[in-house]
Amino acid sequence: MSNWSPTSWKEYSYKQAASYPDEHQLDRVVEQLSHMPPLVTHGEIKQLKKAIALAGRGEAFILQGGDCAESFDDCRSEIISNKLKIILQMSLVLLHGMRKPIIRVGRIAGQYAKPRSSDFETIDGITLPSYRGDLVNSQQFDAQSRIPNPKLLLQGYSCAAMTLNYIRALVTGGFADLNHPQQWDLRFVDHSSQASDYHAIVDAIADSLDFLESIDGIKNSSINKVDFYTSHEALHLHYEQALTRKINDEWYDLSTHLPWIGMRTAQLDSAHLEFLRGVQNPIGVKVGPGATREWLTELLNAANPHKEEGKVLLITRLGAQNIAQLLPNIIETVKATNIPVTWSCDPMHGNTETTADGTKTRHFDNILSELQQAMSIHNDMDSYLGGVHFELTGENVTECIGGARGLNAQDLKYAYHSLVDPRLNYEQSLEMAIQLSRAFKQKTI
Repeated sequence: MSNWSPTSWKEYSYKQAASYPDEHQLDRVVEQLSHMPPLVTHGEIKQLKKAIALAGRGEAFILQGGDCAESFDDCRSEIISNKLKIILQMSLVLLHGMRKPIIRVGRIAGQYAKPRSSDFETIDGITLPSYRGDLVNSQQFDAQSRIPNPKLLLQGYSCAAMTLNYIRALVTGGFADLNHPQQWDLRFVDHSSQASDYHAIVDAIADSLDFLESIDGIKNSSINKVDFYTSHEALHLHYEQALTRKINDEWYDLSTHLPWIGMRTAQLDSAHLEFLRGVQNPIGVKVGPGATREWLTELLNAANPHKEEGKVLLITRLGAQNIAQLLPNIIETVKATNIPVTWSCDPMHGNTETTADGTKTRHFDNILSELQQAMSIHNDMDSYLGGVHFELTGENVTECIGGARGLNAQDLKYAYHSLVDPRLNYEQSLEMAIQLSRAFKQKTI
């Protein structure tokens, strides 16, 4: 790493970069951020890396989920607590079915920047720069709002800090008790053809918790305490650079525990790969249908030359129609490198579709199908599916179709609030966890 520095990324191809009209102001903001306290600690990052290594060996499972793009306006107590609640509840369902530790990772406290397929968008004949997330510009469709504003980096840092502070207070203050099924909203269960199975799983979880709490000392022990980590796409490299610090001769990106690289920025000459290869954080890499053997081999050698367990989380996003054809070759390619990775499945992005009126959505059945196929393929190839990566919310939005309530395209108009991509709502997320738990249990019996 002798040729690496927190700014060496500037010599590489910086895809998805915002075009700031005042570069000097951007530099001043980055300098200001570089003196702010970090958002996470290097000890937490090292702990997560060890946990990801366990998942890579099939000894734990990663549940990663949250908004496709966070909004500064959603930096509110009820929004944050609802996101945390659904992830905690899903993790308990998975723990019950998988019988292994669940590593909880939120797409939260930093998911403020989003890649776009085009630099511009046109509405009613007016063309303006694309919305790139609250960290860059505003979603309002007017010329002034779409100008990239460096001061938004400071606002993003503040929202991330407040969100993290509240999450830590909830986790250490007994909020994990909300895991109890007696407090869950399970009204959707009765709409499912598998209602009896769902009730049996939830009742079994409740019975297990009641038993543990009946044993003296268990109630106040670690059962009510959880580890919770944050993640976001490391898209805005000025922000990541500003929060990168040197500790004991090693560099850590202290904006988050788990930064990842998306498909649009994972080229071998990309600034994003150059930046993340030099930090000690575990890093995620999205792998799509266009992945080649040569690209994947070179990427792993660049990202993890020392073959460190827990360093790289490969997140496949192939689509329910493509995964059976593509995933086996990807697994074989990685095995041939002898570089350890932890596998995760993103069943959301490869299954995006558009309704007749142009609304982006995803179907519950396709999401579940890709997950089930991923589990089977890894199992057949003597590999481990070590995690799942969802776009979800703790709110009852209507953005994805299907699920127990049978949401259809006409229902999307009632509560479609996503800034960019459709998310599973509270009920769909919990149902997905139940289905995944059942599938995993059937594979291991």
